[in-house]
Amino acid sequence: MLFINPRILILASLTALAPFAIDTYLPAFHVMEIDLSTNSNYIQQTLTFYLIPYTFMTIFHGAISDSIGRIKTIKYGLTLFIIGSIGCALSTSIEMLWISRILQGMGGGAGNVVARAMVRDLYSGAMAQKVMATVQIIFGIAPAIAPMVGGLLLNFNWQSIFIFLVIYSILITFFSTRFLPETVDEKDRLPFNMHSVLTRYKNLLIDNNFIFLVLAVSFNFSAFFLYVLASPIFLVDHLGLNSSQFGYLFIPTVTGMILGSFISKRTAGIVSPDKLLKFAYTWMILIASVNVFFCYFFQNILWINIGFVALYNVGMASAMPLISIKALDCFPKARGTAASGQAFSQMFISSIVAGVVVPLVWGSTFTLSCAMLFIFLLGYFSITKTQSWNDNKSFLN
Repeated sequence: MLFINPRILILASLTALAPFAIDTYLPAFHVMEIDLSTNSNYIQQTLTFYLIPYTFMTIFHGAISDSIGRIKTIKYGLTLFIIGSIGCALSTSIEMLWISRILQGMGGGAGNVVARAMVRDLYSGAMAQKVMATVQIIFGIAPAIAPMVGGLLLNFNWQSIFIFLVIYSILITFFSTRFLPETVDEKDRLPFNMHSVLTRYKNLLIDNNFIFLVLAVSFNFSAFFLYVLASPIFLVDHLGLNSSQFGYLFIPTVTGMILGSFISKRTAGIVSPDKLLKFAYTWMILIASVNVFFCYFFQNILWINIGFVALYNVGMASAMPLISIKALDCFPKARGTAASGQAFSQMFISSIVAGVVVPLVWGSTFTLSCAMLFIFLLGYFSITKTQSWNDNKSFLN
């Protein structure tokens, strides 16, 4: 029933906008390089030009939604994303593409941030875990579908990829404003001024439990996202695939994410969240460690190299709904701001991985596997510093 609930489908579609904006045009990198008369480094930087403003604006989307309401924030943010997508489709130079990607990034985060807050606004307890896991299942499909959609649209031209993003964002804006309820009553809205926003973020920053929860989610996700960002090199140079075969990575890895989310959903209210969380971390450290061992001692084998990433995602996706909900519960009266803090942390770390880590480690599958293990260990260290982990209390009420 959860899968056919229109509200949950819309919330999931809002969170899926970001991976569509990142992954759909990856297969077009080489074509865009030629058509725009530029080089691969400049095309690669279009990711950074999207991720940096996306990360920066996530600081404000949640705080804005706490002040003017969730639905208006979605409407304004996605309108900006639509304008940026149109600019991308019309770009005739790399500079114009950079500017348009900035506009996309500035607006694209509104859907992701607000959707997270609305899940917790609308649901509680085991049901919140089920809904968050269901949203994550649908969200997880996006990275698998996006490159394949991009590859198909590339048969027309690379501009059609951004036209697709225009249509997608228009549709999801319409359905959000038509079918989602406003979950922040007028009387509960917080002032939107510099003092109020800074006070809320100060409260986030001094809450060690919240900080370590969002860092745990961010590092766990970035350990997987490393391979998404490095996919043009990982798949083509190291595993011998071509730009039309990105599904070889995304289908198995997203299947792992869906399986992990399904585990979280099915165990809600049955298995203790604490037990599920510790199982997930044990699984992730095992898979990440064996990945390093294999890549060091053995030659690359397509399905094994990709299989490790997919298996890691089972643990990552099992843990993510639990930690995300607990982080939002740290600030029940300012969930939008808390969702912004969580999204900012996740995208900030992803931006560092994209701009700094990936170019340093994509030289071999071994260095990629080492980076995955190191980033995950940062996530493990973070979760062990949370109050819930150490007190052995239930993660959800």
